[in-house]
Amino acid sequence: MSASELHGDHPALDLLNTVMTVDGAKVERWTSDGDVLAWLRTVADGADSLPARAPAGLLDAARALREQLRGLVAARKDGAPVDVAALNALLARAPRRLVVMHAEDGALRLVNAYEGAATDALLAPVVEAAAHLLAEEKQDLVKRCENPECTLWFLDKSKSHQRRWCSMGLCGNRHKVASFRKRKAAA
Repeated sequence: MSASELHGDHPALDLLNTVMTVDGAKVERWTSDGDVLAWLRTVADGADSLPARAPAGLLDAARALREQLRGLVAARKDGAPVDVAALNALLARAPRRLVVMHAEDGALRLVNAYEGAATDALLAPVVEAAAHLLAEEKQDLVKRCENPECTLWFLDKSKSHQRRWCSMGLCGNRHKVASFRKRKAAA
């Protein structure tokens, strides 16, 4: 998965978008532990600190996290109470600490290190991103694509906050083409 396939403009929303609807069918973008690790490399700040191989169980843990966060994001967006105990439990499973490391050029840099099970530690930055999304972002900027057949979420970072589509290359252009055809047929 490449960065060009990320449409959420936020790691937690990109996590939700790893399962999507294409031509009316559900498409799961993760089919292995390695797929999840590749996705983490795409969205993670410290991608160079990720292991070479994915730990066993990463796929199941990531899918479970995705569905738990989907419920929290949808609840927050709908104005319903968010189960902060569940979110805090996710955060507690891989506490963070700062570590000073040598970079390849010899300079010192600060890196986040996460404790806990390997899968929890790998997914912890996304859990933190979700916590920031739920607690600090304006919820009116967390949007679902306006295409009724699309299931993708995004954070509207546009200057005017008028973004309507997950991507102009996906749903935006489809809408424009459909509108053009409809106008042309009516004329």
